[in-house]
Amino acid sequence: MSVTQVRVLYFARSADLTGLREEPVSVATPTCGRGLWAELQRRHPSLVALQGALVLAVRHEFVAIDDDQPLLLGDGDEEVIDATKSPKCGAVSVFLGTTREDELGGRKVIGLEYEAYDAMVQSELSKLSRVIRGRWPQVQHICVHHRLGWVAVGEASVAVAISAPHRRDSEEAIQFCVTQLKARVPIWKKEVYDDNQSQWNENFECSWSQKHQKKIDD
Repeated sequence: MSVTQVRVLYFARSADLTGLREEPVSVATPTCGRGLWAELQRRHPSLVALQGALVLAVRHEFVAIDDDQPLLLGDGDEEVIDATKSPKCGAVSVFLGTTREDELGGRKVIGLEYEAYDAMVQSELSKLSRVIRGRWPQVQHICVHHRLGWVAVGEASVAVAISAPHRRDSEEAIQFCVTQLKARVPIWKKEVYDDNQSQWNENFECSWSQKHQKKIDD
């Protein structure tokens, strides 16, 4: 038996009963719908009010709370690797971005909060995929996962995987992908400190950033 950390999202009445929109949950694996539901009730006894009126979803598939079939759970890096594997590919390059415990002005970063313009994120990622395939025609699969909301220190916020027959293409493509993801995709990051203060970070890699323009001019 092992332990896997998953991100649980709460909606509608479940969000009201728990007082949460999302949280990381450590789950003993293998598990099933029944086991996952039991763990959530253990953490939040108030959820018992939804017994018989709630359904789970794992990897965008509905799962009944009394289902005994084993669930495939995994961290974001495992999911993106699985999504890009191919018999035709000898290389899968992976980038995993995690929250650093930076110290700024005597304050420690304890986590990050992300928010995004969802519809435009999907549009920009589609454009980015087309550009990558145009520059590296041998690339087979591209997968990008980016978390939103709270991401604690040490947790992954972004996972990217790209597969190709040969590693040079996948390595070059993934470096380009991560750079363009930060430069073009509308996702914002707020640093939260151990003194309960926080601030939004300016993304210097964006082409419209004044500091980005100054760096180019210099």
